[in-house]
Amino acid sequence: MLKKVLIANRGEIALRVLRACREMGIATVSVHSEADHDSLHVKLADESVCIGPAPSPQSYLNIPALIAAAEVTGADAIHPGYGFLAENADFAEQVEQSGFVFIGPRPETIRLMGDKVSAKRAMIEAGVPCVPGSEGALPDDDKEILSIADTVGFPVIIKASGGGGGRGMRVVEKKEDLLKAVEMTKTEAGMAFGNPMVYMERYLQKPRHIEIQVMADEQGNAIYLGERDCSMQRRHQKVIEEAPAPGITEAERRKIGEACVAACKRIGYRGAGTFEFLYEDGEFFFIEMNTRVQVEHPVTELITGVDIVQEQIRVAGGAALQYQQKDIVLQGHAFECRINAEDPYNFIPSPGLIASCHLPGGLGVRVDSHIYQGYRIPPNYDSLIGKICVHGKSRQQAMAKMRVALAELAVTGIKTNTPLHRDLFIDNDFQKGGVSIHYLEHWLEERKAQAAK
Repeated sequence: MLKKVLIANRGEIALRVLRACREMGIATVSVHSEADHDSLHVKLADESVCIGPAPSPQSYLNIPALIAAAEVTGADAIHPGYGFLAENADFAEQVEQSGFVFIGPRPETIRLMGDKVSAKRAMIEAGVPCVPGSEGALPDDDKEILSIADTVGFPVIIKASGGGGGRGMRVVEKKEDLLKAVEMTKTEAGMAFGNPMVYMERYLQKPRHIEIQVMADEQGNAIYLGERDCSMQRRHQKVIEEAPAPGITEAERRKIGEACVAACKRIGYRGAGTFEFLYEDGEFFFIEMNTRVQVEHPVTELITGVDIVQEQIRVAGGAALQYQQKDIVLQGHAFECRINAEDPYNFIPSPGLIASCHLPGGLGVRVDSHIYQGYRIPPNYDSLIGKICVHGKSRQQAMAKMRVALAELAVTGIKTNTPLHRDLFIDNDFQKGGVSIHYLEHWLEERKAQAAK
């Protein structure tokens, strides 16, 4: 068992990890920038260390400062949360070389799955279904690129090998636009990710975003914890998540889940991870793997009863998984709404002082948030300020609970996207379930057009 964990993150995920550690009797160390000195995870931790000024490169992305903080506090492990350095193989490597336990996969696994080309190749070898496309990075020869596109079929999407979070991708509808799009994406990828390699895939017209949660240990055991539907997104950024995914059969769930488990064993995966798929016309197509805990992990916890963060910590400490696949039974339905400090419709960030704050509660309602009355949201980081999660016996009951929870949520002094969520939970198509990843973008365009009349 680990004795002291340094949490290399901030906000709601830092608080989530802190609570998991405290339940397990593990001491906690919170790190923070100068801008986050009043954050809740700092106030509640056993120890805290300021690691630098507000800008992320000087604090939360400062690897020497994080490792120094672990050394001076006597921590024996580092939990990266999500974002920042969570999927940085160099960070994981330096953590382990410095004598600490990295609560996550091995550095070589992060490196393998962090590169989209090598990840896709590994999944093909493991028998995981992938989107039809180029076999590896696109060549430099224009004729070969055009030939690959003809084989794949238009429209296609050009993706940066080192990209992520919706960045480094470009849809191409016509053959005559292809070569220019490839060059532009290569240039952008080199500047943004330090890796100019790009690859090509068929662009699916109306897919859903379905992901499979997995857990694996050092002893070679692996399980899947069902799936989540994360199709309600804007500019490739998720807004609402739910579990299980509407319309996915038990047979489909088992088939894709077992394929993901087999892939975990093949690549020697350790810890929590998520296989992300596009799902269209009954078929799953692998797009990437997230080698960390996801923002939306609570919905899986609510329908399985598995504490994913505690399992991460146990496995990192060398323990075997507490669960076998037969123990995982999905019960009821869960939703998560990401609450951001931003205008609900033009999405301009809204940092500032929270004048008042009332968070919802009740049976089946979970709020993961680090905000409180009098807390000042800094302008330096992501606008996520909390997650409203609900669990009900059915999808309909869970939706009703979420409508009540959103009605109770009241934060003043700043703008939040709560009104957007309230509108979406009374939308007829969303209530039916199974909307595509393009639905919210079109919904927002229609709303804007109506408002202009």
